[in-house]
Amino acid sequence: MNIAHLLKGHEKDLGGGFVVRRYLPAAVKQAVGPFIFFDHFGPVDVPADADHDVRPHPHIGLATVTYLFEGAMEHRDSLGTLQRIEPGAINWMTAGRGIVHSERTPKDLVGVPHRTHGLQLWAALPKAHEEVEPSFAHTPAAAIPEMEIDGAKVRVLIGSAFGHTSPVKTFSQTLYLDVSLKAGQQLALNGLPPEAAIYPVSGSLDIDGAPVPQNSMALLDTSSSRRVSANTDAQFVIIGGEPLDGQRFLFWNFVSSSKERLLKAADDWEAQRFDKVPGETEFIPLPKRPSAAT
Repeated sequence: MNIAHLLKGHEKDLGGGFVVRRYLPAAVKQAVGPFIFFDHFGPVDVPADADHDVRPHPHIGLATVTYLFEGAMEHRDSLGTLQRIEPGAINWMTAGRGIVHSERTPKDLVGVPHRTHGLQLWAALPKAHEEVEPSFAHTPAAAIPEMEIDGAKVRVLIGSAFGHTSPVKTFSQTLYLDVSLKAGQQLALNGLPPEAAIYPVSGSLDIDGAPVPQNSMALLDTSSSRRVSANTDAQFVIIGGEPLDGQRFLFWNFVSSSKERLLKAADDWEAQRFDKVPGETEFIPLPKRPSAAT
């Protein structure tokens, strides 16, 4: 089989009518390489009176990976970082032992109708790095390698492909590509990492003749090369890497190889022991705890 499994996304309202389609974690596959979380939001026309701000919230044990196709957001975190995120850039925030951040509409877009469209991924950190010091790295669009391969436009967001390597630093083998194909074009994929998946952002795709429907993620059999064909003008991302070193447990915005560590993070947030984001005063209460972390 060229496609090992098709994951169907489900919609989730993050508040204020901001709806995302979530594909990872899934029942059949917790992660693809290090990527344990995959949200696609938009494309959507944001009305002038919308409030899609994401208030300050904590993370541990993971790295957030933000990539926009349209729109802009303002990132602030407890390290004192203030970064405008725009299309084409990669923003990698390592939570490690703990970080708090907010993602808000930039002031110049507040009260202004605009469009937003992007992907939010989490990469679970290897066990040896789960408690590293938090950090934030912004890689502007101009620093991302971009090339044409057999007519396809490929951007190497993270990792190495087609002889090019992204400057984004990671903790394990990680691959993240943004690919655009014109109708009728094909792209051969060789040397994929042990785990990989393709997600169509727009357009109609086949993988070795098997269709990949919209709003689905194709988990690939990476034992041999794959060929992606575009039936219409299409854009897709490829994610993957080496498998995680063991199971991860998740609760709210926390990821860890230890259930006890999740409970400590929850206690720390309730007691407001996490560092604060300069300039932010809002506090999101901890959600109801499950009987056991999943």
